[in-house]
Amino acid sequence: MASMEENFPRGGVQKKPTEGKTSNSKLELDNLFDVHHEEQSRKRKGSLKDQGKQKKFKADQTVTTKDSFLNVEPLSIEALCEGMLLLGCIKEVSDYELVISLPNGLLGFVPATQISDAYSKMLSKQVAQGELLEDLNLLPDMYFPGTLVRCVVTSVEKSADGRRSVKLSIDPKKVNKGLNTLALASGMLLSGFVSSVEDHGYLIDIGVSGTHAFLPREKAQNYIRALKRGSDLKIGQNLNCVIVEVKNKGRVVYLSIDRSEVAASLATEQQNWTLSNLLPGLVVKARVLKVAPLGIKVSFLSSFTGIIDFMHVDPDKSMNYSPGQVIKACILSVHPISKGVRLTLRRAFLHPGGSPNQLSSGRMGAVVEESTVKAFYKQFGAIFELDDGTLAFARLKHLSKTRKSFKPGAFKAGCKHKCRIIDYSLMDEMCIVSLKYQIIEAQFLQLQDIQTGDVVQGKVFALKSIGMQVKVADGIKGLVPSMHLADTILKQPEKKYNIGDEVRCRVLECSPAGKKLILTLKKSLVQSKLPVLSNYEDAKPGLITHGFVVCAREFGCIVKFYNDVKGLVPKNELSSEPISSPDSVFHEGQVVKVMVLKCEPQQERLLLSFRLSSKSVLEDKKESTPKKKQEKKYQIGQMVDVKVLKKKDNGLEVSVIEDEGNVIAFIPKMHLSDFVANCKLLWHSLQEGDVLPGVMCLSDKGEHMILSRKSAVISAVQEEQVVRSFSEIQPGMLLTGYVRNVMPFGVFVEFPYGVTGLAPKVSMSDKFVTDTKDHFVVGQTVIAKVMSTDEEKQRVLLNLKVSECSSGDSTAESFALLNQYFEEMKEIRSLLRRRGESWGLCELVPGKELQLVVKDVNNDGSALFSGSCVTGLTVTATRYHLGDKSIVPGEKTKALVLHVDALTSKVYVSLREKLLKQRPKQRLTENSQHSAIVQHIAEEFAVVSLDTGQLAAVPIASHFNDTFRFDSEKLKVGQTISATLKEVNMNDHGVLLAVQGPTKKNVFVRVRNESETVLEEMLTAVKHNLSLGDVVTGTVKSVKPTHVTVAMDDKVTGSIHASRILDEVPIGSFPTYTLKAGQKVTARVIGGRDVNTHRYLPITHPHFTQSIPELSIRPSEIEGEFMTILNHEEDSALKKPGLYHVGQTVTCFVKKYNILKNWLEVEVAPDVRGRVPHLLLSLNTKVLKHPEKNFKNGQAISATVTGTDVTERNLCLSLTGIPSLEQGAITLGMVTNLMPHTGLTIALPGGKIGRVSIFHLNDTYTENPLGDFKVGKIVRCYILSNENGKIQLSLRQSRLNQKSNSKVEDVEITCVKDVKKGQLVRGYVKSITPSGVFFGLSTSVTGHILFQNVSPYFVQKHSLYEKYLPEGKLLTAKVLGVTGKGKHIELSLLPEDTGMPSILPESLGLPRYDAEEEKREAEDREKREEPKLKMKRRRTNSESKQETKPKKRKICPGDENDSGIEVYYREEDDQEEEADKKKPKIRKPAEAPRLQVSMGFTWDEDINAMNVPVLNQKEESSESEEEEDLQSKLKKQTKKEKELEKQKKEKELCKLEAALMDPSRQPQSADDFDRLVLSSPNSSILWLQYMAFHLQATEIEKARAVAERALKTICFREEQEKLNVWVALLNLENMYGSEETLMKIFERAVQYNEPLKVFQHLCDIYANSEKYKQAEELYHTMLKRFRQEKSVWLKYAAFLLKRGQTEATHRLLERALKALPTKEHVDVISRFAQLEFRFGDPQHAKALFESTLNTYPKRTDIWNIYMDIMIKHGSQKEVRDIFERVIHLSLAPKKMKFFFKRYLDYEKKYGTTESVLAVKRAAVEYVETRSSHADT
Repeated sequence: MASMEENFPRGGVQKKPTEGKTSNSKLELDNLFDVHHEEQSRKRKGSLKDQGKQKKFKADQTVTTKDSFLNVEPLSIEALCEGMLLLGCIKEVSDYELVISLPNGLLGFVPATQISDAYSKMLSKQVAQGELLEDLNLLPDMYFPGTLVRCVVTSVEKSADGRRSVKLSIDPKKVNKGLNTLALASGMLLSGFVSSVEDHGYLIDIGVSGTHAFLPREKAQNYIRALKRGSDLKIGQNLNCVIVEVKNKGRVVYLSIDRSEVAASLATEQQNWTLSNLLPGLVVKARVLKVAPLGIKVSFLSSFTGIIDFMHVDPDKSMNYSPGQVIKACILSVHPISKGVRLTLRRAFLHPGGSPNQLSSGRMGAVVEESTVKAFYKQFGAIFELDDGTLAFARLKHLSKTRKSFKPGAFKAGCKHKCRIIDYSLMDEMCIVSLKYQIIEAQFLQLQDIQTGDVVQGKVFALKSIGMQVKVADGIKGLVPSMHLADTILKQPEKKYNIGDEVRCRVLECSPAGKKLILTLKKSLVQSKLPVLSNYEDAKPGLITHGFVVCAREFGCIVKFYNDVKGLVPKNELSSEPISSPDSVFHEGQVVKVMVLKCEPQQERLLLSFRLSSKSVLEDKKESTPKKKQEKKYQIGQMVDVKVLKKKDNGLEVSVIEDEGNVIAFIPKMHLSDFVANCKLLWHSLQEGDVLPGVMCLSDKGEHMILSRKSAVISAVQEEQVVRSFSEIQPGMLLTGYVRNVMPFGVFVEFPYGVTGLAPKVSMSDKFVTDTKDHFVVGQTVIAKVMSTDEEKQRVLLNLKVSECSSGDSTAESFALLNQYFEEMKEIRSLLRRRGESWGLCELVPGKELQLVVKDVNNDGSALFSGSCVTGLTVTATRYHLGDKSIVPGEKTKALVLHVDALTSKVYVSLREKLLKQRPKQRLTENSQHSAIVQHIAEEFAVVSLDTGQLAAVPIASHFNDTFRFDSEKLKVGQTISATLKEVNMNDHGVLLAVQGPTKKNVFVRVRNESETVLEEMLTAVKHNLSLGDVVTGTVKSVKPTHVTVAMDDKVTGSIHASRILDEVPIGSFPTYTLKAGQKVTARVIGGRDVNTHRYLPITHPHFTQSIPELSIRPSEIEGEFMTILNHEEDSALKKPGLYHVGQTVTCFVKKYNILKNWLEVEVAPDVRGRVPHLLLSLNTKVLKHPEKNFKNGQAISATVTGTDVTERNLCLSLTGIPSLEQGAITLGMVTNLMPHTGLTIALPGGKIGRVSIFHLNDTYTENPLGDFKVGKIVRCYILSNENGKIQLSLRQSRLNQKSNSKVEDVEITCVKDVKKGQLVRGYVKSITPSGVFFGLSTSVTGHILFQNVSPYFVQKHSLYEKYLPEGKLLTAKVLGVTGKGKHIELSLLPEDTGMPSILPESLGLPRYDAEEEKREAEDREKREEPKLKMKRRRTNSESKQETKPKKRKICPGDENDSGIEVYYREEDDQEEEADKKKPKIRKPAEAPRLQVSMGFTWDEDINAMNVPVLNQKEESSESEEEEDLQSKLKKQTKKEKELEKQKKEKELCKLEAALMDPSRQPQSADDFDRLVLSSPNSSILWLQYMAFHLQATEIEKARAVAERALKTICFREEQEKLNVWVALLNLENMYGSEETLMKIFERAVQYNEPLKVFQHLCDIYANSEKYKQAEELYHTMLKRFRQEKSVWLKYAAFLLKRGQTEATHRLLERALKALPTKEHVDVISRFAQLEFRFGDPQHAKALFESTLNTYPKRTDIWNIYMDIMIKHGSQKEVRDIFERVIHLSLAPKKMKFFFKRYLDYEKKYGTTESVLAVKRAAVEYVETRSSHADT
């Protein structure tokens, strides 16, 4: 019964609990909601919808009785249902919807159509009229955040991602649905909307049907004044109204919205509220029934019960309520089904018309370091007290990263946590917080956090037609408009971007109010370091920034910046040179650098310029100048000289000398050398102020430019052996790089240009890798081989194994390393010498004898020494090197220096007798082998003593990657090894250079630095006072191939380069050998060369006075004026490589052929060097086989400049002209890889790679197609295609030598159409599948052979086929047919089809397919074919008898497809016999004709080649048989027979002469043609046939001569005839000549004919021969030259459309309309539309016609064309629509009659009888209408 009372209370006074219990509850829960003050807050949108199911309060329960448990769940989104009434608070207002905050942190949306009926009607009216209504107010004018509204749930929708969205309505008809006229009572508080404004007040819509509610003006004045939003209420405005008076049983009610009356309103029992019409927002008096941890249960209006959850108790009172207590409450929600009522005790809601407290503007997004847990609810989350005392709520999902990582123990009351405010619930007056780490650390939480110009990371969310959506953070999405997806406009963005891709964008515009975030992905803008221009106030004159073009017109360009800031670049500021049409130069979306000229912020006017004056830049940005310069000036690979500014632990801070110290850069310690030992030593040796030459720019990404001195990396960049991006990487490439990081799983290697790859542990070394750190160190130089690439993840896998990465010649590689090491040591020594420090250290070299005093003897047997010559150095000898001597401190002794360690200042010496003993010096030879004993082991090399007594250095490593050795492999002192001498002169190393083990002879040529001139004797630098232009005299000291050494006074030695000896150098001569040693010369100083680096120094260089003078003995320079010499920058011979232009011819001098690098090194000038790659040395393959023999050192050769390398110090040259890799070009290549059954990989000039299919290796297929090729073979290649960097080649002779008419046995099959049924074809077996055999006919065409067509035998095991038909087997097959819409080719290998033996031998004893049936068929076939054969033989015999003996008719092979002109010529009998032997006598009946290639020549003029009957091969062979018979008869003839024979011959001659006189006879020889052209000299057809006759015999020159004769012979009046010959000549040059000869003919043709016609013909020739690039260029020239010619624009449009360039055609139409006169416009548009219909987009064509006809509706000619085209291409409905429109036009009756007739004809042809009658009726109506008009 008790429970019944609780659920259904009957009213009356409830029992009050004892005071003791009340005080208890106070003690327990007093601190739970202990809040003393609330702060004002601001709005925030965020949908926090997901709620748990149930939660319990952790504190003790107030009421301890068992039945007192009360379950009060906070409202969750799942609990919402359609029709539920809620009190909400407006959070945000936009033009089209209201965002409503609902209780318990929920969120809802009210669309503009759910405001009220009156407002919806006005919206509909506005849409219908298409104009803005004056009295329609937008939502932001009527609704304001913070206003409380009553709403009803209309739907709860679930989106694709699982989120739910609550749709609400505040329409009074739906909210007050439960009320009727009788239920209305005075004092009721209702929500209503202004439906109309009257004179004395307002009509209010309260949603009760049959009731008219009126609000008098006086009752509204107080509210309007307080609101301060105008003097009147607005239609659609929401109001809280109190009923003042009810009349006529509720039909009329008077309302008041006076604030005091509304605030004081209270719902009472007298107002007769029921559960069906109870409204949220009503304030009631309630009595507490129960108090529980999760909330309170109350009763109100005597009979209703409701619940108050823990979030809606009064925070000041916390849970200090006692049963029976009377309190004021406000209804929050009413459930339509369960009628459950929720209330709130929060003070803001207890006075209707009020508004809840808001969050202070600075708090949103704030991170609270310490928030205290007040309470935790298992299923819902936790309540926290923040640092300012306010309460906050965190949902369960926001308490931890994942559900699994959640620990309830961390949320006990009093625990402290770091959190971030992510939202604010207005209806709960509580902040919503999150404890998630990623949210606390997030850069952006809301749009307000994002600033314009910020660079942000995001993920691609969706691709739409307007652009791409990018998710920047949770709840923040931005749009990248289509124009901003890349620097250029992307036609297919989905190919570049995939959903989920990470992208780096820049914020173009951010508007939190409009919830708008616009981003850009243009790289130029994202990476721009220039200032961001986001408002007009910042646009100060002189400011330089980046923008993008939004419009280019005649007046100039409009450029847009950030936040929609726009400016104009006038036409005169577009460029330093005048631009006539800016739209052709600038395109929409183009990123440009602009300078502000003038700005007026108030008017938002901005004037800009593209002409960036350097002066203004400097004035405006003085501080950023060095960085700007650096960006502009230095590219990766550029070489600079630097000065050390500061030494740091990890490297050197330096400044670039050329830039006078403005550019600061950094050289990491490990980038000082390729050798780790030298890196440390160089860093130790260098001091501030030292100059470091020859450093390369490695990257320019960070704060400083990074430089490198690694020789291997520098030479890799110079030699273009690098990849600039991931896309260039190909598996198998060898790349030079450096270790970026060493990890336990492998090594990361970085290459120049920033590409990085990983060498896994298994691919690091040929030896077993235990610890990766034992093998490589960070910064070490390595050579890596690319194993594989992953395009999706942009990963590269590398191999560092020496076996994979070495060239195979370990001797050469190890010596190159040793040589490079000692060269670097020499530089370090000279650096120390120049400074004058460590003099003793520099003078000590291995092999030097010293007088020392023993200082100390250590326990390990080693000794320390001292001496005057080794002051400050530690001199030591190991126990081994003391020999057998027992020494004591103070003893004097002789010692031999073994090694000097400059880094530690240690000198290692030996006292061993064998080493100290003086031996007679023997003459040593290179590559001689010696036995050697290891004496000392340094880091990079070992010092050994040879059997001849000298010391030599032997490299420890054989390769850069050879870094690890097991103990057993390491060299040990005293060990005997075999050494091969490589350098027999000690130079100043003190040791000879050798390598371990035997060597291959003549493999290695010593590698020197590129910049080094081979000065055999080391020239010493002597200080001199020479300056540029001084004339000096000297004696020739020595003559070398490329330079001559000259001794001058004061011990100064100079050098004369080969280019400075003669003014004009004959090609092939040796200029240096014109001078002899001892000869006196007078020379002029033209420069200075650094003694160590051999590089040119400017006169201002600090070391110029110590340089080696560079001299010239050219007569012109010695006798020339002094000023000309001084002005070196303009001197052609001494200009920098960058000043040479591509295509320039230069004279250079052979330095040497570099075998390792495979190029010829040459010197152009003293400071300009060049390289000629192997493939560009000659077109003769014999020269390329042995280039070192064909090019002598010092020889003068002529070369063409093809470019410079990245350092701009070396010219790239060619001896064969500039290589062309365009389609149709022929070039040389080198075989690099043989791919079985696939083809070849070929290296081409310029470092490109091409591929040759096995079908293009030869004109005749062979069993072993790759047998003739090996790696390294030089071949001539024809370029078939060059698309997307993939080059396809052909080695067929028919391609390489198109003039030759040698027979092509296996012709190219490019597509299925080339194959005809019944034809015999050859190809290679590709694969065997269960469905049959796949048979390759060409690269792109594959045939299919069913098993029954493979062999006549039945085979059960398919493995048998695999045995007899291996992949790559060459076979002949017959084409049975082409099926599947011309896609599949069915072939047969059966012997009866091919005439070849069966694939499977008979010996296998396999059963045949249908053996008996085949026998019968064969017999029937034989019977049918026998009579036919007899008839054929009879006919051929009779025909052969008619032939004459002296002059015979003969045809060339392949004649059937030639130009149709036969040739008569005499031929000896024996030649004919030979020809006959080669040809089959009679082709077998079953044999199909071979595939023939057309070798004919066609002209573009419409001239039909003469069709002359040609003998078929059967007739020819029978004719040759007859000849043999005649010959045998001649030998046996008698005298009488001979006489008869003679008479017969004479008769034949008479007949022949008569035939020659016959006018209908076709010409057969050059004489025939000469006779014809004499009779008809003006007939171009005859002249063209004459040319074709010569071309058939590939006599190009004769054909040219005929054309020239024709041009001279044809009368000048016959313009068309002459033009025909010119066109034929152009065709001939295009086919057989070069571009140069074609241009010469073209220029002549233009002079002698109407230029436009010639231009058009050449365009057609180019297009037909697929030379689209040349055609494009020619059309551009025509558009400039013949702007006013309509035909040119139309011809170009047709050309573009045929190539599928519709967008370009649309732009062309715009240009055409600007260029052509207005009267031509309609015709041009019409013609363009017709072309679009034929070749382009029919929809666009229709649009063109429609727009033209809308403008010119009376142009009947256009209507006619449109009709014709639509009848041909359109649907019947579209055609009828056009006819209907036309017959309703107001045209002349004559024209209308024509259209009606056409309509009628159309319907008769395509329509029905009804449609025909309809047309007739329409015609009658028209006539009647016309007659009635006439009457009136």
